[in-house]
Amino acid sequence: QVQLEESGGGLVQAGGSLRLSCAASGRTVSIYNIGWFRRAPGKDREFVARITWSAGLTDYGDSVKGRVTISRDHAENTVYLEMNSLKLEDTAIYYCAARMRQRGTYEYWGQGTQVTVSS
Repeated sequence: QVQLEESGGGLVQAGGSLRLSCAASGRTVSIYNIGWFRRAPGKDREFVARITWSAGLTDYGDSVKGRVTISRDHAENTVYLEMNSLKLEDTAIYYCAARMRQRGTYEYWGQGTQVTVSS
């Protein structure tokens, strides 16, 4: 079992920055990667970024590429999502999720943290 807890969301003006955190606990040694996803009102869930737990390999969604950086801190068992140049359309609930196997699904999810970008 892995438990995930997001934090760092809030209200920010367009053009601003936020750093989200995803704190993992439990069987963290078995995590393959951690992904960030978001769901905006009335829209489907969207992939934002992911990072492999061991090697730190990263991948980003097209809508955030160049504005977002994902990183992880093994000592803190935490994955960070640094978001810059925020746009109104970045408003969503952001979730982190853990995948335990390379070809598996995201089995564990956090409760989410709200990000609201205002004009």
